[in-house]
Amino acid sequence: MSETKNFALVGVAGYIAPRHVKAIKETGNTLISCLDKFDCVGYLDSYFPEAEFFYEFERFERHIDRLRYTDRKIDYVSICSPNYLHDSHIRFALRNRAHAICEKPLVLNPWNIEALEKMETESGCNIYNILQLRLHPAIIALKNEIDADTSGKIYDIDLAYITSRGKWYDYSWKGNSEKSGGVATNIGVHFFDMLMWIFGSIEHSVVHISETHKAAGFLQLKKARVRWFLSIDYNDIPAAVKAKGQRTYRSITVGNREIEFSEGFTDLHTISYQNILNNKGFRVMEALPCIDAVYKIRNAPAVGLSGDYHPILSEKNHV
Repeated sequence: MSETKNFALVGVAGYIAPRHVKAIKETGNTLISCLDKFDCVGYLDSYFPEAEFFYEFERFERHIDRLRYTDRKIDYVSICSPNYLHDSHIRFALRNRAHAICEKPLVLNPWNIEALEKMETESGCNIYNILQLRLHPAIIALKNEIDADTSGKIYDIDLAYITSRGKWYDYSWKGNSEKSGGVATNIGVHFFDMLMWIFGSIEHSVVHISETHKAAGFLQLKKARVRWFLSIDYNDIPAAVKAKGQRTYRSITVGNREIEFSEGFTDLHTISYQNILNNKGFRVMEALPCIDAVYKIRNAPAVGLSGDYHPILSEKNHV
């Protein structure tokens, strides 16, 4: 049996944190300490009721430092904090000689990755990014299919992801593009990573619209032409989906074929942790292409409805 590892978690009250806590439990490890400025963390009772909880980073930092000299030294720091804090919290983990496991996006700016790689080398600890779409069975099957195609075919892809959010969004850090990276980064980075992982690097990019609640554009990849649309606006959801009472719409078509991957997400964080613990996780430089892509997308001028844009833009009469 492998040795039990000790974990700390930053951002334990966040939306995605329970998946990390569950993964720590299901991989047979221990959550020692966690941090958040909010105390909506009652779910911890079902997993690690003995975990220490801190409001203030300074007290949390002191606690982690003290543990370095005990048999409860932290081996991994899981990072579920707001996007703009990821870089600082990864550095915190490495300074304390712990591996970092960070949610998407790893960082907001591509140059941060190069700096982190240097710090990773100096510390002797690793930085891992959660890129769970790469672990989804349907996505793996698609990658295997594309890899096996030696015809030189360029695939036509339409990607739409609409995950409607309420008024709270604009008041949170997620609604602040300087903190979240904007909608293309916050809800799109996993999809861009997945597309490049399967179809190759970006050769050309156009942004058609770039707004607070939605973004759309076109990507020419090595093996694909991609029209993409991302939104948090409920009004963008197709009428047929609304009629079913659903507030989320996810669609990827390759040619005329719909790639179905609405299910199968439940265990992907646990699988991610299993891979990381076996030293097979996705490392810091693997995140660079998607971080570079979303950085360029959010800083590119929007050209409006010209060229090859996503059909939803015509249906919704966007300007």
